[in-house]
Amino acid sequence: MSENHLLSVGEGSNLGEVEIAPEVIEVIAGIAASEVAGVAEMRGNFATGVAERLGKKNHGKGVKVELAEDGIVLDIYVVMDFGISIPKTAQKIQDNTRQALKNMTALEIKEINVHIVGVQMDKEEEEEELPEE
Repeated sequence: MSENHLLSVGEGSNLGEVEIAPEVIEVIAGIAASEVAGVAEMRGNFATGVAERLGKKNHGKGVKVELAEDGIVLDIYVVMDFGISIPKTAQKIQDNTRQALKNMTALEIKEINVHIVGVQMDKEEEEEELPEE
């Protein structure tokens, strides 16, 4: 997952500091990416798949946050729907994620890398192609 560092946001005030955990960035980015039309699902690991089958939703699934000295780097792993424009959809994922993080955290993101790890066919087409027994 990500390192256990907290990110300071904005200037300190006489009321105190605001710090954001990297896990919060993962959740915001995961929700923003999954809202884009053409994204079939976010790709997680085996443990997140088991947890989801047991009813626990993981909104940070498919997002990796790296805290570099010169900024924050996000890697987003998605499965796309078949028949959509992958470059346009990937650009929308980057734009939506950057905007959501800027609005909610005021953090500047250095990079948002979108990794397409699969293409999901329509479920109706898959059922038609299966031979009946």
